[in-house]
Amino acid sequence: MQSLLKAVGIGLLWIANVSIAQVATVRVDYLHSGNAKTEHFALDRVLIEPLLWPGNLHKNIDQTNRGVNLFEVRDKASGELIYSRGFSTIFAEWQSTAEASKIDRGFQESLRFPKPTKPVNIRILKRDAQNQFQLVWNVDIDTDAPDVIRKQAGAELKPIPIHVSGAPTDKVDLLIIGDGYTQKQMGKFVADAKRLSQFLFTVSPFKERAKDFNVWGLAVPTKQAGVSRPSTGKFHASTTGASYDIFGSERYVLTLDNRALREIAQHAPYEFIEILVNNDTYGGGGIFGQFSTAAAGSDWANYLFVHEFGHHFAGLADEYYTSPVAYQTGNEIQTEPWEPNVTALKDKTQLKWKQYVSADTKLPTTWPKEIYENAARQFQKVRAELRKNNRPESEMSALFKKDLHESSQLFSKDPNYQTIGAFEGANYEAKGYYRSQMQCLMFDRSEQFCRVCQDGISTIIDLYSR
Repeated sequence: MQSLLKAVGIGLLWIANVSIAQVATVRVDYLHSGNAKTEHFALDRVLIEPLLWPGNLHKNIDQTNRGVNLFEVRDKASGELIYSRGFSTIFAEWQSTAEASKIDRGFQESLRFPKPTKPVNIRILKRDAQNQFQLVWNVDIDTDAPDVIRKQAGAELKPIPIHVSGAPTDKVDLLIIGDGYTQKQMGKFVADAKRLSQFLFTVSPFKERAKDFNVWGLAVPTKQAGVSRPSTGKFHASTTGASYDIFGSERYVLTLDNRALREIAQHAPYEFIEILVNNDTYGGGGIFGQFSTAAAGSDWANYLFVHEFGHHFAGLADEYYTSPVAYQTGNEIQTEPWEPNVTALKDKTQLKWKQYVSADTKLPTTWPKEIYENAARQFQKVRAELRKNNRPESEMSALFKKDLHESSQLFSKDPNYQTIGAFEGANYEAKGYYRSQMQCLMFDRSEQFCRVCQDGISTIIDLYSR
């Protein structure tokens, strides 16, 4: 381990100093465009990244059945499946917004995989109405072709070891990228990254699996502190392109500049990315298989970091339904969601988490839903007024604390508080979708995952480690 850390400090070719197969990392950048009813794909470029492949070559096939999409790398000649991973996209979220019914837009996306020895066929599949993956795009690629861009390692960016447990090939590699940190705030970035990753490992199942993770840090200094908040007239140059107000939601933080993000990330070993924005305003976001974001200076940074990482890392669905979102589920007929922690409960005998449900537990399971919803409506009214009047963030934080205290008090008195069943209200919908427990980190700002979410996370940890 000491030699590993020493290698990190002296250059970017440190992976060559540990015992792993010498396989390069391929990145395919492409464009994903369309509108509410159509989508198109177009190849942009193929690159060989500076660092070797950080993943376990014995775990190239994804059988977790997560994500809106699935991408496959198949041998061009034989059709043999070489690599696969499920993922979701920002385009899919945008497709359900009001804007998508009016105009076409394009989004940058990337696929990363270990370099094959022969030409391959890249396939992107998408779920249909029956939740089955269907082919939507494919392209042949020769990673040895002359026009493939070969990135060179340099000394300008070095990964900072935050939490290193072993060789990248044996671990889940999480890269924390700082945005909105000035040169003088680089120490603050490292402190923020350590503080929030340490909190992540206090939450089960990350707590029990901490040794299965490596955490790295990278940050390119900006001239101004913080990232843009267009709704308040604040526009700051951003190294990753991260910004608040994505799709018109004041708390939604994403980057739409995938190329800028990947050009930074390629200098560290990673499978997952969390962008820390150097802002105090509550906000974050997470896309399965892409990245997650969190406002490092928010009073709720711990919750934001872990909640949004739950989306990005494990494809966990939001279990709340009383807060407005910028996009819609687009699922009026309540087909069974692919996310592991929510259900449409169409077939009680096939409930995803039936192994945890007692024989005497009623489905659906009762909870103080009406009381909660009445309080939530008042909470959202006050919240909207605070943002409308641009009140100090301390007032918003106090409101959140009051809301969490009151709802926790309400739930803890209910006889089904610890019950695992099917509680109506999840996936942004008050009716038709169900969560497994009354309270969970994916439902409110509490700081523990329910049993079902823990299982969903553990499945992904197993895919990348051990």
